[in-house]
Amino acid sequence: MTSDTHDLGPSWLDEIPQRLAALDAAHLTRRRREARPEDGAWLRVDGRRMLAFCSNDYLGLSQHPALREAAIAGARRYGVGSGGSPMVSGHSEANAALERELAEFVGLERALYFYAGYATNASIVPALVGPGDALFSDALNHACLIDGARLSKATIHRFEHADLAQLDALMQASPARRKLVISDAVFSMDGDVADIPALIALCEQHDALLLLDDAHGFGVCGPQGRGSLAAVGRTGARASRRVVYMATLGKAAGVAGAFVAGSQVLVEWLLQKTRSYTFATAAPAMLAEGVRAALRVFRDEPARLAQLQRNIARFRAGMPAAIEGTPWTLLPSETAVQALVIGANDDALRVMQSLADAGLWVPAIRPPTVAEGSARLRIALSAAHAEDDIDALLRGLAQAARGPRDA
Repeated sequence: MTSDTHDLGPSWLDEIPQRLAALDAAHLTRRRREARPEDGAWLRVDGRRMLAFCSNDYLGLSQHPALREAAIAGARRYGVGSGGSPMVSGHSEANAALERELAEFVGLERALYFYAGYATNASIVPALVGPGDALFSDALNHACLIDGARLSKATIHRFEHADLAQLDALMQASPARRKLVISDAVFSMDGDVADIPALIALCEQHDALLLLDDAHGFGVCGPQGRGSLAAVGRTGARASRRVVYMATLGKAAGVAGAFVAGSQVLVEWLLQKTRSYTFATAAPAMLAEGVRAALRVFRDEPARLAQLQRNIARFRAGMPAAIEGTPWTLLPSETAVQALVIGANDDALRVMQSLADAGLWVPAIRPPTVAEGSARLRIALSAAHAEDDIDALLRGLAQAARGPRDA
């Protein structure tokens, strides 16, 4: 790097090494690892073969032969890149077909296919509300929803996690004509599920829209993995015109991207007004073909979802004995996201290292991703895990729990 042409004295850039050191002292430094998938739920992490409990590949589809072949065939037919915005030249036949199939699968009128989940939420929120409007956000929403709320410049009302009485009071007190409630369906760091029927009822009562982020429920919740709306019977003829449904395609679907679904008129509005759709290069058709294959697997291989559900039940049944005598807390969850709250950052890192020593890859989650004092292991279960894998994790946690007392 070259030095500045003019010496202006001390620069704030000189503070960055000290700020990095402060992160390290607080056990908040993050390190990227080089990972390569192997068979089943195994990864090669920095060259070492590890049994992974960190991937959002909840049904084990990212390595599925049908998805691989569909993506390869898509690349042969369409090429690798899309070449342009969906509004210009990027809306391929494959992308159009995927949108129709996604809408049918989740039981809503229309769907819109995006290149990435984070950009979707960060951009559809400002497309729905703006200055002078009111936005109501669950305290544990994902960062992309929070960023979308800030970008919208609407008045933001934050309600405590799942506190629908507080949400009702805030909506009642708001004079805004346009109101939007945003919420995860399955909360990404806790694994609990929002009370979707109650949220819809409040939106009907207060003439509001509900944006529901089902990133961790699509493919996992509801019949055939049709999502959290389907799980509570609010699709098809019982779908609400007040719901904008969003889900990602890089988790249970095993590929990449995201989609938004809802009524014909709401999706048309988002098509016209969402900047990350209009001004970004479209998702490649080869990926759309991979997602289309994933939808077929959802329908044709129900044993995968059944295996995931068995793994969840086995893990939760074994946890009380594994962590007995510790202050750790396994949060309530019937989903693939199982949060084991450890507390202090250094303790969470110690448990993570103990598991790594046993060949188990479960990265610790620390602030600012979660609240101060709630560092945890976010254990992600998958249909790719065998029963023996679940038992190995339980043994590893039991050993980590004994470690401090044996030292």
